[in-house]
Amino acid sequence: MSASFLYGGIEGGGTKFNCAVGNGPDSIIAEARFATTTPAETIGQVIEFFVPYADRIRGIGLGSFGPFDADPASPTYGYITTTPKPHWGNTNVLGLLKEKINLPFAADLDVAVSGLGEATWGASKNDSHSLYITIGTGIGGGYIINGQPLRGLVSLEMGHIRLARDPQLDPFQGACPYHGDCFEGLAAGPAVEKRFGQKGETLPDDHPFWGLEAGYIAQALVNYILSLAPQRIIIGGGVMQKDFMFPSVRRKTQELLNGYINHTMILNHIDEYIVPPALGGRSGVLGAIALAIESTSKKL
Repeated sequence: MSASFLYGGIEGGGTKFNCAVGNGPDSIIAEARFATTTPAETIGQVIEFFVPYADRIRGIGLGSFGPFDADPASPTYGYITTTPKPHWGNTNVLGLLKEKINLPFAADLDVAVSGLGEATWGASKNDSHSLYITIGTGIGGGYIINGQPLRGLVSLEMGHIRLARDPQLDPFQGACPYHGDCFEGLAAGPAVEKRFGQKGETLPDDHPFWGLEAGYIAQALVNYILSLAPQRIIIGGGVMQKDFMFPSVRRKTQELLNGYINHTMILNHIDEYIVPPALGGRSGVLGAIALAIESTSKKL
């Protein structure tokens, strides 16, 4: 990474927008965060943050919550599309930024950008294929192959895979407005709150729900392992902040795989295989900077 240029990073999440200026984790010269309210208010604050640095920045990377159109050839590139978040459906986030900031932009889904941050500077920097999952306000995933987020027909929507729910053990029918009991509908923060009328962080550590939650996460990881075979899985987001969640998810993942994947990382080093982000809460904004660096270097 070149230390002679500055780059901007925007992690546009459903709860807050994180912004930074720098060229890596050890060279951030400015940071700010803004609540995700309305597009006009939040994006206006983001623009104001970057204005003093605009003449020193070479490019800006954006990682946006989704669904997000990350295809540069699409007429709706840079749009948040069918999100259930109020005010943000069909919002041209990239266009609003470009109206006021005359700099090169690169954009992708927020979890893909977080995965890129971890692959560039964090827990998966030595892996050619890695998976980043976030479990918080929503659930999403980004798959990084040789420093590039995997893209297809649309952005990956790993939070909406279908899981096996036992109605006897879990009568909750899910909170996703599109699919009911998909992964996000069962295990994201709003699903926990809808079940119990309180936020997940207020549930006691010995609440039986946490075993159910770990089981749903493990089900999803097994599907990703069998279909994508990542060399490492990184899980971020507020739901994983409880100390017992990682050991529980690792154990249940091994139980569900039942020895089928005969690899030492699964069998003997699961604590090195399913890990928290090494960059902590900065994976997304640093990944956005990495995206900006990668994008502008292509244009040289």
